[in-house]
Amino acid sequence: MNEIKESLRNIEQTYKIFQQQQFTFITALEHTRENAHDKIKPVSSIGQVQTYTDHYCNNSTDKRILLLFLSICSDLNKLCQRLESLHPGNSVTNALLDKCKTLVSHSNDLSGIRAKYPHDVVNHLSCDEARNHYGGVVSLIPIVLDSMKEWVAHTEKLPRNMLHSVSARKAAVYNQAEQPIRRVGDRDHLGRVKLKQLGGLGRAIRKFLDGPWRPPGKHAF
Repeated sequence: MNEIKESLRNIEQTYKIFQQQQFTFITALEHTRENAHDKIKPVSSIGQVQTYTDHYCNNSTDKRILLLFLSICSDLNKLCQRLESLHPGNSVTNALLDKCKTLVSHSNDLSGIRAKYPHDVVNHLSCDEARNHYGGVVSLIPIVLDSMKEWVAHTEKLPRNMLHSVSARKAAVYNQAEQPIRRVGDRDHLGRVKLKQLGGLGRAIRKFLDGPWRPPGKHAF
């Protein structure tokens, strides 16, 4: 959970840099929409921004800020995957995670979402037309960040054994990948498995992964 919270803080810090350049971001969207002859409908998805960046962006300043937006969206998407693997969840956390996953999907329609107080990203847009065209895309990241922080708050209230059991299973998977291939009947390799660094938990995981040792030729039945 500490790693999740650290990742979330890092994304927030990057977003603060992006937020300070919102005018540059809107200007870049204006330029690319004009190049794409696509100035009537609002910017409605991450995929649309990606298309503008890849095919209709003609200067380095515009590309830099558009790529920063896409990078933050990508980091949020990856963090969603990590949240999903952390624990089985309950109805509240699963609903929050589903919301985040939907919002950061490349094809999801963002045009109708609006970040509310205390966020002022929509209010910083210059006029009603700009708010209609860009209100959704500037609202995306703060809404997802808020939902992820809410997910963390609810998850930290869950019983410790729920998170512990899942963490143990993840540790087993990670450490199993580091375990050398053993010959039949060769127990010495177990001493090199990094699971022993986990103490009692490592022994339990090792027992789960390998089962009881049997001499060559011995069978369970």
